[in-house]
Amino acid sequence: MTKEQMRTLLETSVNELYAASIEEASPQELFQALAHVVKHAYADDWRQTRTNILAEQQKQTYYFSIEFLPGKMLKSNLLSLDLLTTAEEVLKEVGTSLDEVAETEKDMALGNGGLGRLTSCFMDSLASLGLPGNGNGIRYKYGLFKQKFIDGHQVELPDDWLRSGNVWEVRKESKAVPIHFGGHVYLKENEAGVLKPVYEGGFTWRAVPYDTAMVGYQNQHLNTLRLWSVEVPSEEEAKYATLESRQALENLTAVLYPDDSNETGRRTRLMQEYFFVSAGMQSIVRYYKKMNLPMEQMSEKIAIHINDTHPALCIPELMRLLVDEEGLAWEQAWATTIKVMSYTNHTIMAEALEKWPVDMIKEVLPRMYQIIEEIDRRFIEGLEKVHPCDLLNRTRIISNGQVHMANLAIIGSHSVNGVAKLHSDLLKSVVLHDFYVIYPARFNNKTNGIAQRRWLQLANRPLTKVLDNTIGESWHHQPEDLTLLKNYQEDETVLQALADAKKTNKIALAKYIDAHCGIQVDPNAIFDVQIKRLHAYKRQLLNLMHILKLYFDIKENPNAQYHPRVFIFGAKAAPSYHYAKSIIKAINETARMINHDPQINDKIKIVFLENYNVSLAERIIPAADVSEQISLASKEASGTSNMKLMLNGAVTIATLDGANIEIRDAIGDENIAIFGLTEEEVYRYYAEKNYSAYTYFENDHRLQQIMNAFIDGTIPNIEWEGKEIFDSLIKYNDEYFVLRDFDAYCEAQNRIDIAYRDTRRWQKISLMNIANAGKFTADKTVQQYADDIWQIEPLFAHVKEPNDASLTQSV
Repeated sequence: MTKEQMRTLLETSVNELYAASIEEASPQELFQALAHVVKHAYADDWRQTRTNILAEQQKQTYYFSIEFLPGKMLKSNLLSLDLLTTAEEVLKEVGTSLDEVAETEKDMALGNGGLGRLTSCFMDSLASLGLPGNGNGIRYKYGLFKQKFIDGHQVELPDDWLRSGNVWEVRKESKAVPIHFGGHVYLKENEAGVLKPVYEGGFTWRAVPYDTAMVGYQNQHLNTLRLWSVEVPSEEEAKYATLESRQALENLTAVLYPDDSNETGRRTRLMQEYFFVSAGMQSIVRYYKKMNLPMEQMSEKIAIHINDTHPALCIPELMRLLVDEEGLAWEQAWATTIKVMSYTNHTIMAEALEKWPVDMIKEVLPRMYQIIEEIDRRFIEGLEKVHPCDLLNRTRIISNGQVHMANLAIIGSHSVNGVAKLHSDLLKSVVLHDFYVIYPARFNNKTNGIAQRRWLQLANRPLTKVLDNTIGESWHHQPEDLTLLKNYQEDETVLQALADAKKTNKIALAKYIDAHCGIQVDPNAIFDVQIKRLHAYKRQLLNLMHILKLYFDIKENPNAQYHPRVFIFGAKAAPSYHYAKSIIKAINETARMINHDPQINDKIKIVFLENYNVSLAERIIPAADVSEQISLASKEASGTSNMKLMLNGAVTIATLDGANIEIRDAIGDENIAIFGLTEEEVYRYYAEKNYSAYTYFENDHRLQQIMNAFIDGTIPNIEWEGKEIFDSLIKYNDEYFVLRDFDAYCEAQNRIDIAYRDTRRWQKISLMNIANAGKFTADKTVQQYADDIWQIEPLFAHVKEPNDASLTQSV
C-alpha cells in the first residue's frame, strides 16, 4: 500500500464513520478510521489463511489460556504489514502524529501480567513463523481492574476498556454454542444398549465468539484469537427479564479472576473456566468434523494446549464430546484425548496449583465431575499393579474432598513442560516428582521467550535505529542475529550511540513521570526498575528495604559519593491480597517521605507508576538502566520482564531463579549482578527447619533501623501496614528469606553503583545484554513447542504451488 493509497482509504474511512473530513477528525476518530484501513489491508490474507489451512487439512494448535495481554494493536499491526512508516508519513501530512493517534487506543484488559503477556508473545510468534495456531480465551468486559492510588493505598476501579467498542474484533454470532451448568445428570441405556447421559434441570447460557486477527510479521499469514462472551439464549430471554437474574450471567465474563475469598467468587471462577473451555472445545470439534475424518484420528489434525491449570477442564470436556456426543468408546476417547492434549505448568507455588471442592464441581458441573471421577478411577486401576498405593494416592485427581486440576492436566496430557530449566528440573525433582516417576517421558522444558518485534522494534525506536545502522535489519526476522552486535563491543562510536538511545528514552520517561505523577526526575540518574505482579515471593519488599538503607546512609553522611537513583515500580496486587497491598502502601509512603526530604537533595527518587500494563511497560523498559529480578530462588518459574529489560540494554541484578540462570549463562557473570541464596540452599533450610529471621535482625544494627522504620513512625501513615510487614518478617519468620538475602543484595547493588560510574564499562555490559537477548526470542520457544509437542508445520510448507495468483500471494 502506497502513501497515496493509505491517505485515500483513510479519508474514505473518516467520511464513512464520522461524516467528516480527515482534517476535522479527532485523534480518537483517526485511530478508529486508521484501524479500519488496517483491517482492510489484512482481511483477504486472514480469510485466505483459514481457507488454505482447511483445504490442506493442516494440523493446528489451539492455545487455551485464561489470560491474553496483547497491548495496543495499531502499531503492532502496522509493523507486521510493513505499513508503520507509511502511516507515520500520512498522519504527519494531516497535521498530527501516529503516536498521538495510537495513544487513544485502549489496552485490551484481558490479562494480569506475565502469563497473559507470554500468551500474546506466543500468538505473535505463531503467526510470524507461519504456524497454524489459534488462541482461545474470555472476552472480559472489565479485565483485572484499573489501579488507582488514593492516599498511597491501591484502589481497584473498573477498567471499562470496551466502552468505545473494540475495533479489532469480529463478532461471529453464527459460531455461538450453548454451555450448560448445574442440574442433575444420570446415565441411561438407549435402544442400542449404550449408556447416555440424561440432563435434568440446570440452565444453559450462550457463548458468542469474537475473533481478532493475529498478524504475522510481513508474511501474509494471520491466525485467530477467539474470545468468548456470555449471552442469554434467545429462547430463554423471558427468564432473564429482571436486573438481578441478568447479573449472575453478566458476571461470568465481567472480570478476570473473580474474588476467590468468598463462595460466590469461587463459583463464578469455576463457571468461567468451564465456559471458555467448553465453548472452545465445541468449536474445535465442529471444525474437525468438516474434514470428514474419524474422531479417533483427531490428534493428527488438532493439538490443544492447556496454559496453566485454568483450562484443565479441556480434558474431561473433550471426553464428554467424544463419548457422549460422538459415540466413541471410553478407551478410544481417552487415547485420543491424551494424544491431543499438552500442558504447561507455570508455577511451583502450591496455592497456584488449583483445587476445587468436590461438592462445588458436582453442583456446578455434574457431568464434568462424573467424567473426572471415572478418569481418576481408571488411573488408579490401570497403575495399581505397577506403582505403590501411596504413590498413586498422592497423585490421584480426587482426594481429601478436592479435585486437583494440575493432576488432571498431567494425567490427561502427553506432554508436561516447565518454562525455564531450573523450573522444569524442580518440577521433576520436587513439585511433581511423583508424576515424574510415573510418566518420565512426558516431562520437558521450554524456556519462555518474548516478542522482540514489540519489545524492541515498537517500544524502542531509538535503539532499533542504532541497531539497524550497525548490524543491519536481519534481526527483525531472526532475533538471534542480535549477536552480531558483539563485534562492536570495543567500538566507541557504537557504544556512545547505544548510550544516546538510552538517554533519549530516559528523557521521554522523565517527561511522562512529571506529567502523570508530578515528580521531577533526572535522566542522568540510574533508572532502577522493578515491574511485575506484587507478590511476597517477588520481594519488592527487599527492594524497599535497600532504598531505606540508602536513605539512612545519606542522612547520616550527606557528603558521601553516591550516584543519584530513580527507583521505579510498576505492580498490581490482587484485590484480596492484603499483605501485597500493605507493601504498596509502604512503598508509596516511603516515596512521599524521601521525595520531599530536602536533605536527600534528589539523590534518591521513588516513583510508583499506577495501573501497570503493556503500554506502560513499553515506556518504562526502554528507559531502564537496572533490571530488578530478585525473587527468592526456586519461586519464579521463568520471568519474562528479565528478558525484555535485557533486550533493551538494562543490566540485571538477580537471584539464581527462573530464567535468570539462563540469562547469566548467556552473558557471563561479569555482565550481571548475581546475589543471594541458591535453590539448593533454600531447600536445605526447608529440610533442616533452622532458619531464624530474628537472629539476622538481632545481630545487625542496620537491619534493626530499617525494620523499626516500619513501626516507629519513621515512615509516616503506615501504622497497620508497617506492623503487618514487620510481623511477617520477625514474628512469622520471614517466609521468603528477605533478611537472609539482604546483605548480599546490598553488596550486589553496590557493585551496580561502581559499574555505572565507569561509563565505558557500563556501556559494554549494556551492549552484551542486548547482543545476547536474541536467545530469548519467543520465536525459538514456539518453534520448539511446534516441533517437540504439537507437531505442526508452517502453512507454506504444505500449500501446493497454485495456479491462482491470489492464493500464491497469500502464502
